[in-house]
Amino acid sequence: MADTFKLSQDNIELDFATNHLGHFLLTILFLETMKRTSRESNREGRIVNVSSMCHQDSCREGIRFDSINDKSRYGKYMAYIESKLANILHANELTRRLNKLGVEKTANSLHPGTIRTNIIRNHICVQCFLKVLGLLSMTKTIQQGAATTSFLALHPQVKGISGEYFMEYGDLKVLRPKLALLTGDGLTLPNRALRPRMQIKRLLDFSLSLTNLKE
Repeated sequence: MADTFKLSQDNIELDFATNHLGHFLLTILFLETMKRTSRESNREGRIVNVSSMCHQDSCREGIRFDSINDKSRYGKYMAYIESKLANILHANELTRRLNKLGVEKTANSLHPGTIRTNIIRNHICVQCFLKVLGLLSMTKTIQQGAATTSFLALHPQVKGISGEYFMEYGDLKVLRPKLALLTGDGLTLPNRALRPRMQIKRLLDFSLSLTNLKE
């Protein structure tokens, strides 16, 4: 989570570039290899995107594509929130495409819980807020925080499940009922996010253009 507006080496807002575009590009570049390996090994391949429950706080229109690189409209928390929403949209688009291809591969996203990392090292107000509420002592270690990701990547209990958004391991609940509106196409989005199919299509086109890839 950036503390001020910053651009990556490719001149893309840093949170969006780091939290979404890097993973998007890596997945696209390896997708054919993953599909081939899944077929040859006869084993299910899994793609797991680490999102955050913060995605529910996105603005009414979801991701504001026109202002991602606009310094005058930058907000450090909203930039993080939108990048985490992108993780969920990307996983659900992957699910749609993999289902269409008939490939034994799944794609899910998750909220790992609140973990003791240095992500808020530059955000003194957030640190003070958590201390006042006594929440810092309730955060997870890095090992505990990796549990949900590892579970979705490895455990047979989630075999064949795709296009879902999971809460932290221990509960293992798909988060639809609490946070989101089920849109009818397997997509979980914040209640305020509108036209999810259009958001996914625009995110795909936007991400392809920024990474110089073709659909």
